[in-house]
Amino acid sequence: MTPEPPVQQPHVLLVDDDLQLAELMSMRMTSRGYHVTVESEGRGALRRLAQERVDAMVLDLRLEDMDGMDVLRAARQCAPELSVIMLTAHGSIETAVQAMQEGAYGFLTKPFHDHELMQKLTHALERSRLRREVAELRLRMGESGEPLLLGISEAISRVREVIARIAPTDATVLLTGESGTGKELAARMLHVLSRRNTERFVAVNCGALPPELLESELFGHVKGAFSGAVREREGLFGAANGGTLFLDEIGEASPSVQVKLLRVLQEQRLTRVGADVEEPVDVRVVAATNRDLAEEVAAKRFRQDLYFRLHVVPIELPPLRERLEDIPLLAQLFLERTANRYGLRPPRLAPATVELLQRYGWPGNVRELIHEMEAAVLLAGADELQPRHVPRLGQALEAPPAGSAQLPGVPGGTEALPSLREARDAFERAYLAEAMRRSSGSVSAAARMAGRNRSDFYDLLKRHGLSAADFKGTPEGGPTRPTPREP
Repeated sequence: MTPEPPVQQPHVLLVDDDLQLAELMSMRMTSRGYHVTVESEGRGALRRLAQERVDAMVLDLRLEDMDGMDVLRAARQCAPELSVIMLTAHGSIETAVQAMQEGAYGFLTKPFHDHELMQKLTHALERSRLRREVAELRLRMGESGEPLLLGISEAISRVREVIARIAPTDATVLLTGESGTGKELAARMLHVLSRRNTERFVAVNCGALPPELLESELFGHVKGAFSGAVREREGLFGAANGGTLFLDEIGEASPSVQVKLLRVLQEQRLTRVGADVEEPVDVRVVAATNRDLAEEVAAKRFRQDLYFRLHVVPIELPPLRERLEDIPLLAQLFLERTANRYGLRPPRLAPATVELLQRYGWPGNVRELIHEMEAAVLLAGADELQPRHVPRLGQALEAPPAGSAQLPGVPGGTEALPSLREARDAFERAYLAEAMRRSSGSVSAAARMAGRNRSDFYDLLKRHGLSAADFKGTPEGGPTRPTPREP
């Protein structure tokens, strides 16, 4: 039996009874750094699948001993996460549709160009890797668990490595990053990989409750502690005893809650609202924020001592625009997940759609991508997802019509054009500044004008080095260019 290929080399199983073509394809794939195994018969391919780990299979539809469709069905039973590319010299629309329905990842008709096969193979291997990540995480979390922090980018791989390293400890963790980047998923992954995973994971959004209610929710209260307290309440710290408590939007916590949190983190003891005695508690705290807590400390809105207690292990979740290579994989996964939920056939991503997804800035990050793919599955009704099926993204990137006013950051005449990203950033900054000017420095009012929630709008201001203080009291019609700040 052929020994297992090195882990760093993707293993491609090539199944074709045209040995001359198979040898040529094998040479091309090997030159790209793939470990290639060639089989001329379907039964030999299935035996190899049962014995070795294979990352992708290139399968001819017509084989001497078996029909390629039968091999495909058996391969999908043996290795559900395997991506299979079908080859045939007898291509037809009906055959292609049937292959896709049976679970093939792609379909090429002979003769084909090398770059077509290599491009499809690259995507197929990425898809297989993503599916294996999902399967491994589900084994750790149980069948009902959601896949966590998926992707092949260096940025998200670093985050997973840090989580795996610190999860077995009881260190307090502070998760930072823009809204929608997966901070709660990271917190759940910390819990799943910790020694506390047999106990509860409890989450609370500190910005969703008024201060007096948040204090009671977190620490509990005794009967009669306040009007309406008709019975004792354990509180979320008590509910999470032995497990993990996730404090989302910790920057929104009131000063009184901050004082009590500091006490719990320092002493592992708490006092319920209205009580006179302290109680011991054993909880690992994971906090998250999309604010710059160091800036909040400097502005006297957040306690410095609590910040240091929370900042034991900081982990920053990267925005989706810094994970471009993950976008096709995540998009396809979300398409399949939604299609499975509604009993539909998941569409494939057309190359032009992949390009559009990677050009768009994703201010809502992974959460926004999930919603876009859900809508696309329900509205597209096609086997291939084209740019027209995600019209909002195309409109957001659409160039202005000829003769329109010059955009900020885009020079006129014959000057060299900046990159699309540079021009988009310049326009976005000018738009934010105008919205803040019109709202006289009110972030909430400017966010409403822009149709965004306050947290996302605050993140955009921070990314572009803008501060609400620059616009306080600015009359409408006044200056629109604030003093530049360091990002």
